[in-house]
Amino acid sequence: MSRKALPKQAVRRKRIWLRIVAAFFAFFLLLGASGAGWLFLTPSGNNIRYLMADTLITTQHRVWAKYLIGQHALDTRVQAYQRQFDAMGEERDTHVIRPAAVAAPAPASKSPVVQTVQAKPLVEIEPISGRGYSGYVMTVNDPTKIRIAVPEKQGRGERVPSMVQRTGAVAGVNGGGFADPNWEGNGFQPIGIVMSGGQLFYSDLGRSKSTQVVGIDGAGKMVAGRYSLDELKRMDVREAVTFQPRIIVNGKGLIKNAADGWGIAPRTAMGQREDGAILFVVIDGRQPGHSIGANLYDVQQIMLEHGAVIAANLDGGSSTVLVKDGEVLNKPSTTSGDGRYLPTAFLVFEHPEQADIRNVWEGLKPGDIDAGKW
Repeated sequence: MSRKALPKQAVRRKRIWLRIVAAFFAFFLLLGASGAGWLFLTPSGNNIRYLMADTLITTQHRVWAKYLIGQHALDTRVQAYQRQFDAMGEERDTHVIRPAAVAAPAPASKSPVVQTVQAKPLVEIEPISGRGYSGYVMTVNDPTKIRIAVPEKQGRGERVPSMVQRTGAVAGVNGGGFADPNWEGNGFQPIGIVMSGGQLFYSDLGRSKSTQVVGIDGAGKMVAGRYSLDELKRMDVREAVTFQPRIIVNGKGLIKNAADGWGIAPRTAMGQREDGAILFVVIDGRQPGHSIGANLYDVQQIMLEHGAVIAANLDGGSSTVLVKDGEVLNKPSTTSGDGRYLPTAFLVFEHPEQADIRNVWEGLKPGDIDAGKW
């Protein structure tokens, strides 16, 4: 082989590699163009595009959704969801708690029978999974054992594991919404109202206005929907936060299908069965390989399958966390692994009357709080 032949072979090999690279580039360019055409020009592509937009709306990157559907469509969609959520909170709930009988009396014609009934544990945990998601259902068999907890110190929220440990609670999940500038808020300023132990801890409402609440009255009945402060007082609501939407009322689901499920995200929701047991659904998300997340229709169906006659959405996303016996059971989508700093949490106590929960917002007005200052 001559020395002059080597450069020609090298040039030939280089040309071959350039053609291969160019072919791959052209292929992926064509694939991208075809994908974009499918995404924007076909009915199935449009469905996926709006699902992606809805998912972005639930994250700190909401603005990115405009690149998928346009700013006008984004604004219109957010407003439409808000109207839909408002409407979902209007129907008055009439469900009645019917606790399961402890023991049936023996027939009169027979000799007395000694019956033993095994008491249910206060808290039961069930792993759940579905298409693209995994999480837990926590059942609290005595609804009167639940209290709303708030941070210990002014100026910053508190993580749920810390609230559980500090108060001696058995278990806990994240609660209501809060002001969150640029999704980097300090977790100290709630949105709407906070009630704990029958006391109004916080309100940014006028007296005559109403808000979407999720809570429990003095008898252990779950309350969800749009109510004013006067109505909540008359109903003897003891624990409450603001969030939406209500997804089940009077035993029927309010979300028609997955397309109305407000995107895919980590989720937390609360419901109640006819026997009074409270259900908390906690679903992880934004973690490929573990759990992408669920839409609200998925959560609704889980609640219905578990016997819920009323249910409502709670704050989700990176706030979603479930704590039992001091351990974080789920995998929150935060770098810390134990959730965000939050203003409220639903905690379960063996003796809730002994829980030391003080009004951390006492003496503060909403305007006094800087939600972005750490």
